[in-house]
Amino acid sequence: MTDPIHPRRLGRSGLTVSEQGLGCMGMSQSYGPADRGESTATILRALDLGVTFLDTADIYGLGQNEELVGAAIKGRRDEVVLATKFSLTRDGGAMKVNGQPDYVREACEASLRRLGVEHIDLYYQHRVDPTVPIEDTVGAMAGLVEAGKVRHLGLSEASAQSIERAVAVHPIAALQSEWSLWTRDLETDVLAVARRHGIGIVPFSPLGRGFLTGAITSPDDFGEDDFRRGNPRFQGENFQANLRLVDEVRQLAADKDCSAGQLALAWVLAQGSDVVPIPGTKRRSYLEENVRAGDVSLSAEDLARLDRIAPKDVAAGGRYPFAHSYGDSPQRAD
Repeated sequence: MTDPIHPRRLGRSGLTVSEQGLGCMGMSQSYGPADRGESTATILRALDLGVTFLDTADIYGLGQNEELVGAAIKGRRDEVVLATKFSLTRDGGAMKVNGQPDYVREACEASLRRLGVEHIDLYYQHRVDPTVPIEDTVGAMAGLVEAGKVRHLGLSEASAQSIERAVAVHPIAALQSEWSLWTRDLETDVLAVARRHGIGIVPFSPLGRGFLTGAITSPDDFGEDDFRRGNPRFQGENFQANLRLVDEVRQLAADKDCSAGQLALAWVLAQGSDVVPIPGTKRRSYLEENVRAGDVSLSAEDLARLDRIAPKDVAAGGRYPFAHSYGDSPQRAD
């Protein structure tokens, strides 16, 4: 068994994970062609390096991502803290949210089958269903804990109000939300509420969907099947404005003798010992670069400089096209 790198505890839950996890979504969708062989090798390399916290969801690749992760960890299950999510479904081309209690149980059983495991370590509601009281959804999730099918519960992209209502039903171990140098919405009110209830923070897209690495210099860098081609932050004047942010991050990274991506990830890691980012990649080379971000030390002066470079709302453009804004939101009251 491989020990997790620099273990961190997710809030007061008792769930201990590696200081960064591996987001597996891009192995099956959104970021160009899939490569099952390299993706599997990346997961196994992550475990060898002590990145033992793996994140997937039933919607990723319409179940294919869970199957990929499950097959990759077969024989090494005891090394992995396995997280997956439910509630997002597709109705034709439209995304829907389902938080009905019966569906919670049905979705969990399907995920267990695809993953080939007997239990899920961390089970998130992927988005809050505004048509179903969150108390009902979390109550059904709590039943999965009682049945031994799930160890810990999580929420993803939930508002402060939803968090307050959820924890009144069952302890919540983790909140997964987008958090990076160019997406700091979480800091407005959600972060304080989560911490007050002892909830660990699991930032997704801590590298700004790859933009903060400095590797993306033109919209032409994206393939036809890359969802970023339709993302407002990667288009027109927004793209050019955001490039100026990346240039400043790269300058500080050069001073620190690290890559821009490592600096951006180190900033997230520096936000607290209860913060465990899950940068996504499907390539071993990027995984290994991300892991080395844990060795980047940021002084108070460095952090202050980054706050000046990337204050709240610094990014030009929304996080998603309007059509992809669904479910709950950290910035929206219930």
